[in-house]
Amino acid sequence: MIPLVLDPDRLFPSEPVARRVARALYETVHDLPIVSPHGHTEARWFADNAPFPDPAALFIVPDHYVFRMLYSQGIPLDDLGVPARESGLGGRAEGSAEGWTAGGPAPYDARAIWRIFASHYHLFRGTPTRLWLDHAFHSVFGIDERLTAESADRCFDRVEGCLGEDAFRPRALFERFDIEVIATTESPLDPLDHHRAIRASGWRGRVVTAYRPDPVVDPEFEGFAANVAELGALTGENTATWTGYLAAHRARRAFFKSMGATSTDHGHPTARTADLDATRCQQLLDRALGGRLAAGEAELFRAQMLTEMAAMSQDDGLVMQIHPGSFRNHNPSVRHRFGRDKGADIPMPTNYVDALKPLLDRFGNERDFALILFTLDETSYARELAPLAGHYPAVRLGPPWWFHDSFQGMLRFLEQATETAGFYNTVGFNDDTRAFLSIPARHDVWRRVTCRFLATAVVEHRLGEDEAFELAPLLARDLAKAAYRL
Repeated sequence: MIPLVLDPDRLFPSEPVARRVARALYETVHDLPIVSPHGHTEARWFADNAPFPDPAALFIVPDHYVFRMLYSQGIPLDDLGVPARESGLGGRAEGSAEGWTAGGPAPYDARAIWRIFASHYHLFRGTPTRLWLDHAFHSVFGIDERLTAESADRCFDRVEGCLGEDAFRPRALFERFDIEVIATTESPLDPLDHHRAIRASGWRGRVVTAYRPDPVVDPEFEGFAANVAELGALTGENTATWTGYLAAHRARRAFFKSMGATSTDHGHPTARTADLDATRCQQLLDRALGGRLAAGEAELFRAQMLTEMAAMSQDDGLVMQIHPGSFRNHNPSVRHRFGRDKGADIPMPTNYVDALKPLLDRFGNERDFALILFTLDETSYARELAPLAGHYPAVRLGPPWWFHDSFQGMLRFLEQATETAGFYNTVGFNDDTRAFLSIPARHDVWRRVTCRFLATAVVEHRLGEDEAFELAPLLARDLAKAAYRL
């Protein structure tokens, strides 16, 4: 047996004086409640409060961080329980919200999947996924040995046994993790029945939604025309007209806001925005609904919709997030076989200065409008994003995201962005995850890294110790709570 130990000084500086300051700072923040203002957990988990089915369905099948690494080493997704689009009984169709249903053409064998995972656990050395998984195994399930091929069955049995207990149901874990508030992310077409059920249940956990309009603003999204027609049916608006289409968005945003939403989220390929006249917008909508867009026009439509969403946020107060820069579903064979979002998303270079200018020309100086920018292009931190946030009252920087919510990624962000933007033009941390068990680990990594960064600034006399102690809780929780109006 190889012991699994979480060193209390992990991620802190090796230099003794800075390490002592980091420890002291961390003591003030490690027990703060978690504010999770943006993510992709499912409201259904908290509405139904049903037990998670098995260890593989909890840790492997829904987590693209896990199965993309295994796939990169030649392990078929079928062998990991990832359901194919044509799945029959037990499977899951593309776009379904049933995130914990495992299946596919091969018989689903949770223990066999876990054994594959365990025998390849060494692949995660040096990755943030390893930090998150070890934290969950040890802190949540009390596992005191490293996951290996030899320990696989013992670890599986431990997790499986725990999942049968009420203390490991979603609501109990939510409370155990001390989550103050968590935001899920839903399509405008979602009736939000699970959010209604949570409210009606009397449970005190705060779960809010966020407005993610990609299926009805991206002409290249599967079923776009049908989705827009459904949007019209839901709202009673004629979404074949530009005015009716925008009115339908306003109606759904108002509904989402009534269900607790404080933000919108936009996962566009680029950050491009536009400011076209109504005639041109109607022409683009006609061509989009008819499937007749020319090359580049889909991007122009999305660009116009970012500006329209900004205008709506100016009116209704929903915080706007843009998550650009991913070439999504890059692997066509995986996309065809397993559907969207199966670990084949690749970062791209992203322009912000030129791309955002039409939107910022209209709304960048508005103090009541809030735009949070994320990036997968780290070269833009110091060159574009920090200067934009350091000037425009409307702009804030989101934390390191996706491939960069890691120890080194967080340090790079803090080192490159804060000297120009300052701390107060950032929004603290959000975990942006669908892997529920990783949430405490992700926030713990962020808190440790920010304490390390602040401690180093203190011992190098770039920051007063009193200032560091003021900043630590802001970065841990308070900036996110304020930025997302929670």
